[in-house]
Amino acid sequence: MTAYTGIESNRFKTWLIMLLFAIFITFVVFIFSNALGFRGPSALGFSGIALIIAGIMNFFSYYNSDKIVMAISKAKQIQKKDNPTLYRTVENLCIASGLPMPKIYIIEDGAPNAFATGRDPQHAAIAFTTGILSKLSKLELEGVTAHELSHVGNYDTRLMTIVSILVGTVALLADFFLRISFYSRGDRDEDRGGQAVFVVLGLVMAILAPIAATLIQLAISRKREFLADASGALLTRNPEELASALIKISNDPEPLEVANKATAHLYIANPFKDAHKGVSLFANLFNTHPPIAERVKALRAMQ
Repeated sequence: MTAYTGIESNRFKTWLIMLLFAIFITFVVFIFSNALGFRGPSALGFSGIALIIAGIMNFFSYYNSDKIVMAISKAKQIQKKDNPTLYRTVENLCIASGLPMPKIYIIEDGAPNAFATGRDPQHAAIAFTTGILSKLSKLELEGVTAHELSHVGNYDTRLMTIVSILVGTVALLADFFLRISFYSRGDRDEDRGGQAVFVVLGLVMAILAPIAATLIQLAISRKREFLADASGALLTRNPEELASALIKISNDPEPLEVANKATAHLYIANPFKDAHKGVSLFANLFNTHPPIAERVKALRAMQ
């Protein structure tokens, strides 16, 4: 496998999951609409309202995501004079990749980690912990930086925002259905038997759909990590240094104090040291990141 095939493979898998997600939401809306007795245009209106509400909820966070995340992470912006070596590393990779220079932030935390955020390359920001700056070699740090810039160039933050809206839509639909089902007798149609079947299916979907949507969201997030690894390796032409950096970050025992569940998926590696370390299918389903061993294996397979 080469970096090019790795990039193409992970892009295809991401959009395949997105397509399946769209089909899944359509199916959920169909079940809920029929369970509530809606038909035709009414069913479309039902899902449209939920989508609008979810969009409004995510609008503010989308346009202010970098500021919100940096504030939550207690990150402080630096200039070139504050850390010339780091600044030049980012600057050189931006020139090589054709990306604009992002804002650079430092997080005062001994745990090695880093993340990128921002809705597009023109509004991007990358944060590094003091731990990653002190514990990685120059080439390893270059590999991490290339990975984060790849997230920027691949518009991963924008994609994950869209996915969040879809997940929010499913959650709103499920909540709305559960609430309205308590006030609806479901007897507006002559086919009460068929209606009852949809009501039962609707109740099951209301419980399971948000869980399934979250699992899809996590699956997309994991594929974007593989994609950023491959893109970063292509940028530096040195996949081994990124693999080495991932191993060091994973093996470091110090937990990242500023991390929380809302920001964990942004980091290059899971910041929670008590996260699932198994590689079983069940453990993988609930992880925000692919297992480090799988990422290292994929990087070392690149020529």
